[in-house]
Amino acid sequence: MPRTIRAIMAGALAVTLLPLASTTAAAEAADAAQRATGSVDFGDAQQIIDGFGFSEAFQRADIMSGSRGLTPEHRREILDLLLDTETGAGLSILRLGIGSSADEVYDHMRSIQPTDPGGPEAEPRYEWDGHDGGQLWLAREAQEYGVERFYADAWSAPGYMKTNGTDANGGTLCGPPGAAACDSGDWRRAYADYLVQYARFYAQEGIDITDIGFTNEPGWVTDYASMDMTPEQAADMAPYLADAVEDSELSHMNVVCCDTVGWAADQEFTEAIEADPEASEAVDIHTAHRYGDPARTALPTDEHTWMSEWSPSGPDWNEAWDDGSGYDGITVAEDILGTLTEAEANGYIYWFGASIDATRALIRMEGPEYRVSKRLWAMAAFSRFIRPEAVRVAAESTSDDVRVSAFRNADGSRVLEILNTGTGPVRQGLDVTGGAGGRGDVYLTDESHDLERTGRANVAGGRLAVNLPPRSLTTVVLDQA
Repeated sequence: MPRTIRAIMAGALAVTLLPLASTTAAAEAADAAQRATGSVDFGDAQQIIDGFGFSEAFQRADIMSGSRGLTPEHRREILDLLLDTETGAGLSILRLGIGSSADEVYDHMRSIQPTDPGGPEAEPRYEWDGHDGGQLWLAREAQEYGVERFYADAWSAPGYMKTNGTDANGGTLCGPPGAAACDSGDWRRAYADYLVQYARFYAQEGIDITDIGFTNEPGWVTDYASMDMTPEQAADMAPYLADAVEDSELSHMNVVCCDTVGWAADQEFTEAIEADPEASEAVDIHTAHRYGDPARTALPTDEHTWMSEWSPSGPDWNEAWDDGSGYDGITVAEDILGTLTEAEANGYIYWFGASIDATRALIRMEGPEYRVSKRLWAMAAFSRFIRPEAVRVAAESTSDDVRVSAFRNADGSRVLEILNTGTGPVRQGLDVTGGAGGRGDVYLTDESHDLERTGRANVAGGRLAVNLPPRSLTTVVLDQA
């Protein structure tokens, strides 16, 4: 399978997709297909793409490293599936969980300062175990695969910094306006320093944290690490973290906020930050999850935005591409495409790359073994070929069943992601502008194909004609002529 995406200034083109076998069957399918038109303009730049990512927080990285029996061979295979840019998903962002717990029981993340040092003005007493629930190991592995973006986010401050005295069950940070008074005092700057120290420990281990956040799902109270924070309190806290970053040797880090539980909920947080000059200056990236509501409108900011956590709900492990469950592969493909085109997000981070039991992760680990879901290949169709610093360009189809998105990578290569949600084949014609011609490969993801190369894209003239199987994702990667 060809691996390298070569530079291209592709534009007006005509592409006929021929499968690697049975061209007669393909021709018959094309004759019977619905006809649709559309356009792609590779010169009409939309938003920059920062990358696609995943997390292994809450000790999932420890399991991946072998703590529950995963064999070294299978560990490498999982890493390849998630991170390899030639055979796997090529994910380019690793989201790390900054711990707040005082213990290391499973599903907790241990704090780098598990005990109160004696108040916010006291000399900190940090502890570093060089492991971080397996996340340091994973970060090093990811770096070897070429990952350069490491996003560290805190679910909560340690309990002694909060109004409820525990890192779980909500409670607020001591100090921000509207928070209950704390006998211990104001912990805002101490908390900011704590977060920077976490990044400093990683820097000492050779990993540069590029993005750092101080809140996760504010307002969502759970019996594990969680911390409440209003939009006004988030706007108040952001400058404290920005100042701590600026005062450190790690001033390259971006300050991130606010990882709200739903995309719509972040509208209010973003508005509060943008309305506060200091907060607006402090926050570099606005983030939100999409639990409850999908990311289908742009957040009210000119800064970059990320959909920073999601996996679909469901009671069981599911490997299907399209079974109507709502947590199959095509559901993930639809969500990625909608998030990029309608919410105009710059980044997309799935929740767990690999987890255990009845998970909706991309991969399930089972002692020494593992299993792969179609969700992985839905993600890989985008993340392997749309690389950091790519630009989304204008694209559309007249068919209600077909969703078209297109991207131009920094090296000049060009990618089309075409999703047919209908139950019949479609012959999609596209008028393409914005450069010269070229050649490329076509990849298919559906019930029978896992991002498999099924044909060549031959570029000539001013039209692109694509045969789309029912309920499928077609990825066209154009190389230089």
